[in-house]
Amino acid sequence: MPTARTSTASSTGPALRTTRLDDDKPYLIRRWNEGRTDAARLFREIQAQGYPGRTPQAVRRYLRPLRSGLGSIRSPAPVLKPQQITNWIMWNPQHLSTDEEQQLGEVLARCPESTAARGHVHAFAHMICNLGGDSLPAWTDAVPTDDLPALHAFADGLQRDHQAVIAGLPLPWSSGPVEGHVNRIKMLKRQMYGRAGFALLRKRVLLT
Repeated sequence: MPTARTSTASSTGPALRTTRLDDDKPYLIRRWNEGRTDAARLFREIQAQGYPGRTPQAVRRYLRPLRSGLGSIRSPAPVLKPQQITNWIMWNPQHLSTDEEQQLGEVLARCPESTAARGHVHAFAHMICNLGGDSLPAWTDAVPTDDLPALHAFADGLQRDHQAVIAGLPLPWSSGPVEGHVNRIKMLKRQMYGRAGFALLRKRVLLT
């Protein structure tokens, strides 16, 4: 019977190319090993689980090499998407499962730049969470030593506004609530499509 569609987060390594069928390949291999070799039927099964393809051609192409083999076939590792790697780098290491930590370690072992990026990200997060403004100069000086252009641009921006950032880090106050109210007012204004004046906008702001 078809099972729920699974995520590719359990991958054991990155891939250079992805296709719409990648998420379903482990399922297809498992069904093949169970003796279900009809491509049209397998297509209908994965389509019911969310596969976006409209014809079974991709399934037939994937299964064609398998028909020349013998016995069961080992399921390939699902594709590990770049966004998943980014999430793992950004997350607190304590929030990663053992499997996720292992997979991330394998990726980082192949990419020194990602290892350096993870170190800088965690150092910055520690500085923000602990209001350590005095650590900012050392952090912005350390970033350019690695080949991370995007992070260089971020560090340069912090240096251009150095005094404001230094002043903001050790303080417990945040402009977040104000920004939230401003965003809410803009949303209410857009909902009226410019057809109402200030009086109605004021009333909606006060009543919502």
